[in-house]
Amino acid sequence: MSGSVSSRRRSPFPSAGRPGRALGALLAVPVAVALVACSAPATTTPTAATTTPAGDPAQDPALARFYDQRLQWGSCDGYAASPDVAPSYADPRYECATLEVPLDYAQPDGGTVRVAVMRSRATDQANRIGSLVLNPGGPGVSGTQLVPATVTSTENSPVQARFDIVGFDPRGVGVSEPAIDCLTDAEQDQYRATVYADPSPAGVAALEAHNKEYADRCTARMGADVLAHLGTREVVRDLDVLRAALGDDELTYYGYSYGTSIGSTYAETFPARVRAMVLDGAVDPTQDTVESNIEQSAGFQQAFDAYGAWCTTQPNCPLGTDPSAVTATWQKIVQPLIDDPVPTADPTRTLSFSDAITGVQQALYLRTLWPALSLGISRLATGDGSVLLTLADFYYKRVDGSYDNSLEAFQAITCMDNVRITDPAQVAKLNEGVVGAAPFTATGRGAVNAKDTCAFWPVPPTMEPHRPQVDGLAPVVVVSVTGDPATPYQAGVDLAEDLNGRLLKVEGNQHTAGYQGNACIDDKLTAYLVDGTLPEEGAECTLPAQ
Repeated sequence: MSGSVSSRRRSPFPSAGRPGRALGALLAVPVAVALVACSAPATTTPTAATTTPAGDPAQDPALARFYDQRLQWGSCDGYAASPDVAPSYADPRYECATLEVPLDYAQPDGGTVRVAVMRSRATDQANRIGSLVLNPGGPGVSGTQLVPATVTSTENSPVQARFDIVGFDPRGVGVSEPAIDCLTDAEQDQYRATVYADPSPAGVAALEAHNKEYADRCTARMGADVLAHLGTREVVRDLDVLRAALGDDELTYYGYSYGTSIGSTYAETFPARVRAMVLDGAVDPTQDTVESNIEQSAGFQQAFDAYGAWCTTQPNCPLGTDPSAVTATWQKIVQPLIDDPVPTADPTRTLSFSDAITGVQQALYLRTLWPALSLGISRLATGDGSVLLTLADFYYKRVDGSYDNSLEAFQAITCMDNVRITDPAQVAKLNEGVVGAAPFTATGRGAVNAKDTCAFWPVPPTMEPHRPQVDGLAPVVVVSVTGDPATPYQAGVDLAEDLNGRLLKVEGNQHTAGYQGNACIDDKLTAYLVDGTLPEEGAECTLPAQ
């Protein structure tokens, strides 16, 4: 959100569900269930985390009114976080409700949070297992949006027959209340259009002032008391209350990307309450902020290189015919935007350098978007930024000039889940490492070694790197894609080992893989979710080539 490629904003993510009208109309490219980049916990030395509440919260009399509530299901009118997904919420198959949870679990008699919930009931009620609770990641993306997409992708599947499919907007996200709202639509447009590429002391000071301004605006508009209780630690407590409110003794859960952080944190907080859990596109909880950001940047460079290798075999590739030169060719096309943004089809808007990078990263999440990326680069080379701006708008969830709160919630949750990076040496290591790992994002002027927005956040974080302690946890399944740009493959290998789970390796180039049309993957996951049958040791599946 800072408008700087050297800020510690996690990489751009697609929204859950179908693309916005503008993207679909302009690009005419099929988009699968696109999911989300994630935010990993942070500091420098992995340590054990205190995650398990004292005693059993479900038996705590002070929390009884939350654990004993039953959801009042009704119409989903007003539950859509963005107007482009609202039509699907009118489908009578979907029911919505609000879950009440304490803002601060240490003060359950204080303020409360209202969490939005959506479900599609199991089609075979006589053989219903329970609820399958979903989270699409982010952090900051509405979880209710994933329900219609999952219903579509599991049509005629035992998953849809045997489970109520349930999504929720985590606290601060979507239409849950209070919802994070740090910037006006005009301010968001301004932040996107502003580029900080000056690595001099004056440039660093300007970017830090910009990042502090964001933190100050968020604090003034939301209050530090709310911001203090938005982290994943609180979300998993809400998830356990939701489990009880759904009438399930044990949780069946599917988390994509950052949703794997919710899942692994729940698993170590309530290990005996997990029936089954799929973690797809894994966040490694042992990694520190510097390590995770640099590795993710390297993942995006790997994805850009894979795109370039494909593009150079296609007619009229805008990056030429030499795969080894695609990054340099791209830099020559995009770096002039730092000083001279190009016009777009909207006469009131131009394409900035930052938005061009965001548009490219958006397209790297799904191989099916590679033709759109080629179109966008071709148009940019002729002075038209319309396609890449549309891709960037899809990332930012800008529809008809308005934004949902996904990026604002992303920032707020990220700051609560990451230890601050304020030491100048660590700030430099982070920013220079990110630029070095992903030269396709480089300005060509050097890293701007400024402290990020989280360094100015008004409340301390509630997470730190650690190795999960999961005694008593049922076997979980971790899905990891070899060419995943946002959550590198090795993170999935490591998380599966940390949780004593089973790894499903997927060969391919996209972010996350389950229930996106690949029978090899989906059949293995369905057998696990429905019957508890783990994929065989060493199981592998392959995504189709473009």
